[in-house]
Amino acid sequence: MLWGMDEPNALPRSPELMSRGETALLVVDVQEKLLSAIADAPRIVWNARRLIDAAGILGLPVLATEQYPKGLGPTAGELAERLTAAVPSKLTFSAGGCPGLFDEIQQRGIHKILVCGIEAHVCVQQTVLDLLADGRRVYVAADAIGSRFEVDYRTAIGRMDSAGATLTTTEAAMFEWCEAAGTPEFKRISRLAVEKAPV
Repeated sequence: MLWGMDEPNALPRSPELMSRGETALLVVDVQEKLLSAIADAPRIVWNARRLIDAAGILGLPVLATEQYPKGLGPTAGELAERLTAAVPSKLTFSAGGCPGLFDEIQQRGIHKILVCGIEAHVCVQQTVLDLLADGRRVYVAADAIGSRFEVDYRTAIGRMDSAGATLTTTEAAMFEWCEAAGTPEFKRISRLAVEKAPV
């Protein structure tokens, strides 16, 4: 039983929050050759991996893309081994240029999307802006995106925020999806939350 559903005097859940039944995760272009130039790349991969694991525990769909993999290589192995759906390649910077990528979640009535990946100011930002224009509710895991340069990352964060995306963090998202303590899923999410960050 989820909080607020049948408990007397419980507040209704805010529409600002993500829930497992109406949210998908999108992993944008976390590819080995790109990562080599990204600031704090181990942290981005670690947080993206924790989001994928949390999504698997809670049954959220996970989508992913690769930018020109022929030249930029495949998704980082630690993430690729966890992705169960086909990962389309793209030449457009926005994942909105991948035909059919969002068809399944659209059919399931999933309208909230949490985005992570690289680069923050190019593929992530253009994807987020296109998803917003399409009427989706978009969340960005600020600690699971990155760019080569801090100015690009900070400017992208500000632009996505001002355009209407909701900024969040990996840990906040995992517990938001989980919603309540005292379940086997919560225990598994808690284990992800207390993992030590890469140095």
